[in-house]
Amino acid sequence: MITILPVTERLFHSHVRYVKFFTGVNVARDISTTRNIDAPVSMQYTAFEPQQPSSQLPPVVIMHGLMGSRTNWKSLGKAISEQTGRMVYTVDARNHGESPHTEEHNYPLLAEDLVYFLRERDVPQAVLMGHSMGGRAVMATALTEPSVVEKLVVLDISPIGTSKSISTLPRFLEIMRRVQVPSNFNIQKARLHIDELLKPAIQYCMVQFQEPSIRQFLLTNLIWADGEYRWRLNIEGIARNFNPHISTFPATLSSSVFEGDTAFIGGALSDYLRAEDEDRILDIFPQASFHFLDGAGHWLHADKPQEFLRLVVPLIGP
Repeated sequence: MITILPVTERLFHSHVRYVKFFTGVNVARDISTTRNIDAPVSMQYTAFEPQQPSSQLPPVVIMHGLMGSRTNWKSLGKAISEQTGRMVYTVDARNHGESPHTEEHNYPLLAEDLVYFLRERDVPQAVLMGHSMGGRAVMATALTEPSVVEKLVVLDISPIGTSKSISTLPRFLEIMRRVQVPSNFNIQKARLHIDELLKPAIQYCMVQFQEPSIRQFLLTNLIWADGEYRWRLNIEGIARNFNPHISTFPATLSSSVFEGDTAFIGGALSDYLRAEDEDRILDIFPQASFHFLDGAGHWLHADKPQEFLRLVVPLIGP
């Protein structure tokens, strides 16, 4: 039976610096205990440093979407760093990847985690970019701690409403929680096995999961540990907090205003960021610009990576 990762006393906290291809240190700690706390957590991250860094430019911090991880951004993080001359940090949100598991999961806490991440590194200000759940996390940060945000880049998510397909995610989480994998399967065969089990339920779940490449992203959360297959995701915690803390943006934050430079980038084939909501979004982010990638769905950076780079790099700026 695949279950969430058990309680351990170990924490992962590797720090990887990329200069050209790779240099630096790689210090690891194991996945954390599940903790009943509402304090910020220290997020696992990867750092990408350009060949010709500019010490005058604030870094870029990128947070993935729900059920993703920082590994989804490995290639793009490196490319953004090289093309902007900025340090780029990709982070694992709490309850994802190799960051700590906690009982609570909501956007104010994700915002606190991002602010804590910057303070841990003595970074006074950064470009914050996030996809889906990560997009709402960076919006929450900008609305609660605007001084730490140089620019805000929100990827295919809105503070107004939500996609109808997101309501099916609890069903998908339940399927992930219940699937079984024979212990004699290697990791590739195990992921293929789970993918085949999920396919019959895909029609009832979020539209983006119909894409094999997206499911492969999600299946990277499957790991072998202590003689069995487990999920790195805190599936129980995510499911418990999904409604209303993950599925909707906090109404209390929607009454605030962020006056800084903001860009919303959506997939033209997605309904997570809708053109008809732009006026209401401008009430919260009055300096926002809106951009849509043709032929891209919700995972726009995976669907159209080169087109995404050509759009986002000038918005971040050198």
